[in-house]
Amino acid sequence: METNLILEGFKFMGLGMGTVFAFLIIMILAINTMASVLHKFFPEPQENTTLATDTKKDKSKVIAAISAAITHHREG
Repeated sequence: METNLILEGFKFMGLGMGTVFAFLIIMILAINTMASVLHKFFPEPQENTTLATDTKKDKSKVIAAISAAITHHREG
């Protein structure tokens, strides 16, 4: 009885790749399930609308500071 080594190699390659593929699918399903459970019990906090107006003021201050720094750098 003669065994074809090429065919045996392809069988082992398919078995190994199938095992890795199955493991990755199970891992992705577990991570998605864990994420949905965490989001159910620990929802993300809602953003306050008063903070949104404060961040606009902070952004204008940051833009002014960056503009001043660029101007100072170009003047030498």
